[in-house]
Amino acid sequence: MREIEEYQGRILASEEEIRAMTAELGARITNDYKGKELLLIGVLKGGFIFMADLVRQIHLPVTVDFIAVSSYGSSTKTSGVVRLVKDVDVPLAGKHVIIVEDIIDTGLTLTHLKELFKTRNPLSVKICTAFDKPSRRKVDLKAEYTGITVPDEYVIGYGLDYDGVMRNLPQLYVLNENILKD
Repeated sequence: MREIEEYQGRILASEEEIRAMTAELGARITNDYKGKELLLIGVLKGGFIFMADLVRQIHLPVTVDFIAVSSYGSSTKTSGVVRLVKDVDVPLAGKHVIIVEDIIDTGLTLTHLKELFKTRNPLSVKICTAFDKPSRRKVDLKAEYTGITVPDEYVIGYGLDYDGVMRNLPQLYVLNENILKD
């Protein structure tokens, strides 16, 4: 069993930077959705930490739900096939929906989810992501609410994992390159 420090490369976003980013996104969403019925849908598993922090920064009545999809399995590269593991429980019709994601990489998963949700008659569907990796995009997708742009490196922490571990790190790190060599 490895120690936590063995996974950690350099820090890309500190706890303070993440807190400031989340507060700024929450303030923007609060301002944009005053007087509207808002449903936040967190993408599991990685989005749960960001979702928890974000909802506490939104000063409106909000409904929350979660969806689970898989496109990676145990690989470090997406298969390109999006598989729905858990659907939302709340009807989307007549609501403003924000999909809350940990990171946008290729954009394939969120493009799929956005199109799926649009078929359910919401008033609007937008995306909020903690981290964005635009250099890896395979489709034309931009989030309406974007936190921190990161380089094309494997990142861990703040909900993002490597083979199921390291989501619990409070900062965003580049994965130590020695881990990928093992």
